[in-house]
Amino acid sequence: MRKLKDNELERIEGGFSTWAAIGIASLVIFVSGVIDGIVHPKSCAE
Repeated sequence: MRKLKDNELERIEGGFSTWAAIGIASLVIFVSGVIDGIVHPKSCAE
């Protein structure tokens, strides 16, 4: 294994973007809402 120089370290791309985290969180919230609606249905009150 070799040590990377500073300019090589700055060119490394990757990781987890903020938009990916927001998308995953939105999906989890939506799915939990759907499951909650199926498990605890509420009738329309008029």
